[in-house]
Amino acid sequence: MENPFRSEAAAFRFLLITIGAFALIVVASLISTILGVIVWLGLSAAAVGVYLRQRGPGPKPQHIEHVGGPEERRVLVVANETIGHDELLGAISTRALSVKTSFLVVCPALTTGLKAWASDEDPARAAAQQRLDEMLARLASVGIDARGEVGDTDPLVAIEDAVRTFHPDEIVIATHPAGNSSWHERGVVDSVRVRYDVPVEHVVVDLEAEAGS
Repeated sequence: MENPFRSEAAAFRFLLITIGAFALIVVASLISTILGVIVWLGLSAAAVGVYLRQRGPGPKPQHIEHVGGPEERRVLVVANETIGHDELLGAISTRALSVKTSFLVVCPALTTGLKAWASDEDPARAAAQQRLDEMLARLASVGIDARGEVGDTDPLVAIEDAVRTFHPDEIVIATHPAGNSSWHERGVVDSVRVRYDVPVEHVVVDLEAEAGS
């Protein structure tokens, strides 16, 4: 099923709109029952119109201009708790062997919506930086040169920031399996595939299976 909430901010906006619409209907009903019905019908029609517009053809994917020579390739890697694990390292190694490839590893700070609104992101950024440093060190140990940065707490924003400065030819996103991944629930991978005109590979890292093996 398609997830209508691509981010916590979208879900929060939906909640505010719902509360506002309900309050408007209640106030109108207190003034007049007929007015309440009219307001309810009007809001329902508006909601249906918005839904139909969203179901129509979406905008064209954003073109990412290639930077560098024809034999050069740039790969953007995005991961958080799954960073540094064998599945992701294998995907990076395969690309490093094919052509001259530059890697940018982005590790979005992992925090809850409440902490983000409270601007309490320092522990999350510190944890992300530690994971990122370990990942870069492991890549360097096998001869893969990569640079990295801690990204925004919203992975879509982190990817957008990286695309703007790095101009990747491909994007690799690592997540937990479905059911254990907030990025899955928010449709991050699908959103990136729709948004940009470059290949997007989804690498699934099952940490629970690794721990049990």
